[in-house]
Amino acid sequence: MTTVYDVPPYDLINAVAEEMKANEVVVPPQWSAYVKTGVHKEMPPADPNWWFVRSASVLRRIYIDGPVGVSRLRSHYGGKSARTVATGNFAKGSGSIVREILYQLEKAGYVKKMKSGRQITPAGQSFLDNMAHKTKMVLQESIPELARY
Repeated sequence: MTTVYDVPPYDLINAVAEEMKANEVVVPPQWSAYVKTGVHKEMPPADPNWWFVRSASVLRRIYIDGPVGVSRLRSHYGGKSARTVATGNFAKGSGSIVREILYQLEKAGYVKKMKSGRQITPAGQSFLDNMAHKTKMVLQESIPELARY
């Protein structure tokens, strides 16, 4: 059985993002066109589909890391804040973006809230595993050398 661990993250996240966009599982809020993804960024994302990609990435991160909270996800999506000549310091990513995505994933039934954070539901795990299987099949068709793996 194919799982999330069996396919490259980049390909899986893009496939899940396209599926979420097509099925309207998550919907970008109106403010998402103007917001930065963290204090370490200078500009908003250039990709118009960045909300779907981030949602897919958050869902995959919850699948891998188990029960995880907003603060830990903020740390994952943070980066180096280098505004001056001095050495840059780490800054967490936006909590509002992560929180809103988690609300939408809970509403879709892919994530549930627990005492120790958010955890993936059986429906979310099934969704990701099915998308991983489809992605693996597409990769095997496009690159025949991968068929033996």
